[in-house]
Amino acid sequence: MNTSVAPSRNPLALLVVFHLLVIAASNYLVQIPVSFGSVTTTWGAFTFPLIFLATDLTVRLYGAAVARKIIFFAMLPALVVSYVFSVIFYQGEFQGLAPLLTFNSFVGRIALASLLAYLIGQLLDVKVFGLVRQHFTQRWWVAPAVSTVIGGLVDTLVFFGVAFYQSSDAFMAANWPEIATVDYAVKLLVSLLIFVPAYGVAMRTLAAWFMKNQALNA
Repeated sequence: MNTSVAPSRNPLALLVVFHLLVIAASNYLVQIPVSFGSVTTTWGAFTFPLIFLATDLTVRLYGAAVARKIIFFAMLPALVVSYVFSVIFYQGEFQGLAPLLTFNSFVGRIALASLLAYLIGQLLDVKVFGLVRQHFTQRWWVAPAVSTVIGGLVDTLVFFGVAFYQSSDAFMAANWPEIATVDYAVKLLVSLLIFVPAYGVAMRTLAAWFMKNQALNA
């Protein structure tokens, strides 16, 4: 797979907005449970891995420096987005704008957990992706798979640990390790079966498009 071509402009603003949209959607969907037999998780487990896909594509096309810049530009807006969406859609139900007038410490802790998980998980994803890619240049799928496995694990542990360890919510305080395990397993399954193959398709499509544009402009 030819991955050495890239457009002259980097998609910094577009990808920052994409990250924020995925974070906003995930903060709403994480409050909506979904069951598969005896396994219960949330719809958020299916949307958040999109950020790892976008980050890995960014590293391959534009380099780690651009990917880290996107993460840092997005992190503070992500904190605001996480808090606002968690308050407005508390427990998956629209609460209106009135709750925003009073600070919700429980939701604030979840928003902080979301920020830390995003920041640590994405920076680790960038680092691991770059290191693995150096050693597996002929196998395009190894770097996104390994970085997603490791980044997703750290992201999940940081989020659930910060948000719910000794939480005021007795159920989450007692059960967050089991819930986090299921959440990570679902994210891993979705990532490896759907998003890593999608990464390959996107990479081939983008590489072909960039090469075609270069040929036309030559």
